[in-house]
Amino acid sequence: MEISGVISAIVIGIVIGVLGRLVVPGRQHIGVLWTIVVGIAAALLGSAIAAGLGVADTKGPDWIEWFVQIALAAVGVAALDRALARR
Repeated sequence: MEISGVISAIVIGIVIGVLGRLVVPGRQHIGVLWTIVVGIAAALLGSAIAAGLGVADTKGPDWIEWFVQIALAAVGVAALDRALARR
């Protein structure tokens, strides 16, 4: 992976993490850095799932891929928030 790929993964991860955090109702008790980490992981995993389903490369915006990534980020933010709240 080239440096431009890493930088774009971080930027997309930030956007996906924030959107995932907005989807989860209520206040989350995790920091911005954890949101970014969850967003990056969700972006990478969502891209892999979309590629496996064959919907990653379409003409125009890849709405299904974005939906999968945001849903994974929301689940990740909620799970991490719940795990940290139990401590």
